[in-house]
Amino acid sequence: MTSALAVRKVLLRRNLTFLGGLLVIGALTAGSSVLTDFSFRDCLRSFPKAMQWLAANFIPNARAVRALPNIAMKLAETILVSVMASVLGAAAALALAILASRTTRPHATVTLLVRLIASVCRNIPVVAWAMIFLLSFGQNVLTGLLALFIGTVGYLTRAYTEVIEETADSSVEALRASGASWLQIVTQAVFPSIMPQIASWMLYMVETNIRDATLVGILTGTGIGFLFDVFYKSMNYPSAALVVIGVVIVVIAIETASNALRRVIL
Repeated sequence: MTSALAVRKVLLRRNLTFLGGLLVIGALTAGSSVLTDFSFRDCLRSFPKAMQWLAANFIPNARAVRALPNIAMKLAETILVSVMASVLGAAAALALAILASRTTRPHATVTLLVRLIASVCRNIPVVAWAMIFLLSFGQNVLTGLLALFIGTVGYLTRAYTEVIEETADSSVEALRASGASWLQIVTQAVFPSIMPQIASWMLYMVETNIRDATLVGILTGTGIGFLFDVFYKSMNYPSAALVVIGVVIVVIAIETASNALRRVIL
């Protein structure tokens, strides 16, 4: 009886906590709606008109098809920049993760400093990094590349650090017990055991960076994002629609190929 009563009390406490959480979320949502003058009713009413507008204006036509070579070229530019940022960012993140991991760290102070740097890189959005670099480098490919690179480094440093601590811990301890040096531990224990996960995370970042590069391109005046911005502001909506379709096709194709490669690697 005592055991059953204790279980009921625990379940009751969890249910009350869950209900309290829902009430807080509901209150925050309602308060945000009032403060921002957002109406859910007006939002739902606007959907039919929005769908009608899309059906009438956001469909590629013959003029949009003539812009297809330019769209394809800008898509290729966006993909190449995303891949470059992902590869360079993955290499830098791997080096930082080795220093940040408690398994392979040379010193606790170095670990703390590297984790702080990675946290800053990760918690500032890629678009914000693009705005920062825009002031220094102007509107060009380098600005977008740097923004994607910094975001990749921040995200992958954390991911790689966790991979090293979860995957390579036992092999590191074995080599350390045999008297191996730090460099031998990294090259002979860490790298062989984590390379599949490293490659998998890098492929994931390629997908993510292609999505982010579209938004970054609007700011930096490069790639497919800039082309979409030009078409949209000039009210060439059919061509803008073709850009969106192209981005969706590329992202789906990259994700499909990436998933297939990850299955082979892992």
